[in-house]
Amino acid sequence: MLELCFKSGVLEAGCDEAGRGCLAGPVFASAVILPVDIAERNSQLALQLNDSKQLTERRRNALRSIIEQEALAWAVVAVDNREIDQINILRASITAMHRAIDNLKVRPENIIVDGNRFYPYQDIPHTTIVKGDAKYMSIAAASILAKMHRDEFMLEVHKQYPQYAWDKNKGYPSKAHRLAIAQYGPTPYHRMSFNLLGSTQMEFDFGE
Repeated sequence: MLELCFKSGVLEAGCDEAGRGCLAGPVFASAVILPVDIAERNSQLALQLNDSKQLTERRRNALRSIIEQEALAWAVVAVDNREIDQINILRASITAMHRAIDNLKVRPENIIVDGNRFYPYQDIPHTTIVKGDAKYMSIAAASILAKMHRDEFMLEVHKQYPQYAWDKNKGYPSKAHRLAIAQYGPTPYHRMSFNLLGSTQMEFDFGE
């Protein structure tokens, strides 16, 4: 079972993002504050929480519902590809986390963040934790919400652009995704500041 919190005795928000390495779509971030008695309130959630990448889609979906029901506060925010292109993906990821914290109905007293980069949020202390989504419950919960909400978004836009197979790759740089970009060009959801074709030496017309 993961650790409940990094700093005990305070309201602590865990933050994580999803979609940072994608070629298309927004980056999503979530902030979650779990109750201190979550293990007693819902042992299933406490025992099963983990880095979202280590869970099956079915398990993530089940845990998402429990997190959204049991959390003291949670929020998910997206920063779209146009803003990513304007401010870069690192700043966009942190901006999304800040906006998620803005949207919490309860103000946290401490913030823990997956990874090693974060900008101070107001006057609230924060700690970055490498692989924090596999160490602390609130970060794992944020990881699950960010990924599930982002996957949901990509499944919706897949209906507009099925040739890019976003229902399978969710916008990540798979071979099939890059071949589709080379054949059809980028969509309004693609991040134009990214290397869309990788090292495949393909060419395409970006249009106007």
